[in-house]
Amino acid sequence: MRALGWILYLVLAAVGLAGFFLRLTTGHHLAAYGSYVPWGLWVAAYIYFIGLSAGAFLLSALVYVFGVRKLEPIAPLALVVALASLLMALVTIWFDLGHMERFYYVYLRPNFRSMMAWMVWLYTAYGLLLLLELYFALRRHLPKYANTGGFTGLLARLLTGGRKTPFSPEEVARDERILQVLGSLGVPLAIAFHGGVGALFATVLAQELWHSPIYPILFLTGALLSGGALMTGIYAYFWPHKDGAWKDLSLFLGRVVLGLILFDLLLEWAEYSIPMWYGVGPEFEALWHTLFGPFWYVYWVFHILLGVAVPVGLILYGLRSQRVAPIGLAGLLVAVTFLAIRLNLVIPSLVHPKLEGLVHAYHDHRLLFTYLPTWFEWSVVVFSVVLGFTVVYLLVRILPVVEGKTLKEVG
Repeated sequence: MRALGWILYLVLAAVGLAGFFLRLTTGHHLAAYGSYVPWGLWVAAYIYFIGLSAGAFLLSALVYVFGVRKLEPIAPLALVVALASLLMALVTIWFDLGHMERFYYVYLRPNFRSMMAWMVWLYTAYGLLLLLELYFALRRHLPKYANTGGFTGLLARLLTGGRKTPFSPEEVARDERILQVLGSLGVPLAIAFHGGVGALFATVLAQELWHSPIYPILFLTGALLSGGALMTGIYAYFWPHKDGAWKDLSLFLGRVVLGLILFDLLLEWAEYSIPMWYGVGPEFEALWHTLFGPFWYVYWVFHILLGVAVPVGLILYGLRSQRVAPIGLAGLLVAVTFLAIRLNLVIPSLVHPKLEGLVHAYHDHRLLFTYLPTWFEWSVVVFSVVLGFTVVYLLVRILPVVEGKTLKEVG
């Protein structure tokens, strides 16, 4: 089974590297979007990944800020997943830039009237905060690795100044207080940057479907759901110690994910039902296209069936039978299929002309109101996914992320 996993990883890595190479050498020429539909899969994947990051971080904040000790075993892992997901999001949106080499301009010449400028600066602060939190969460375990060889020993010596004596209870308590302060700063920061992504869409006046005050709330709820579901799936299937505490926490996470699914579905009902009530207007047309257009299956199959109905059934079955496997599968299904929600958020509003007759006014291969991601666009997203998985695997393997041990020890 492990060999099959590594074969899959190598295949996906090859696909991702091919996409990365083509993006650097051909630019955007192989992408399907154009002048009328300027945002596509990469923007949808970017907000999907950033939601995973915010959700995983807020899960860790329940431990470090609000003292929910039941979740303490997975708090460091949640920080690692949040850091990797942030990297995935930033790399994906970096590929979407017309001039990738100019990304640093937003630091040198920022326009703080632009929501995008605020996003970049908030992401930078958030990334630095994640690194600090991860350091203070793990450094109490590092002295025991100072005498070991390899990269783990080298990192332990560098991060602790060569210290070999264990941390005292007073020092551990001090680090806990620092984590509480950092987490307290991180909670409003995570709310600001991911709610800000929703505000970025909501402030686009030309797109009636996006121009809604509910969008920041939808983004935050989606982050909690997708990030929490991802951590549930990871914990249920990949945690090395399958004991009673693991089972109890998995069932607890299943209840949390179930509640978030139902609450997110309630918000989605409000988002869809109100603009469609009278059956007229541009919002109605865009939402009708989402539900019953050529790509209806993205909503009904990938979102409603695989992302809501099946996970709810699996969680209820798992809770009733006290089995973890169905809950873990439900978490992974919710986390993976949440990309369908982001695709349905980004694309339907763009594929409808804002001026009647515009679709027939000019003719060019870039002046189309149709969009279907190409294999090239998917390969670039695969590159980001493989990159994120690699970061998580390496950090868990060389750092004591799992109960104060490295993956090499527990495996």
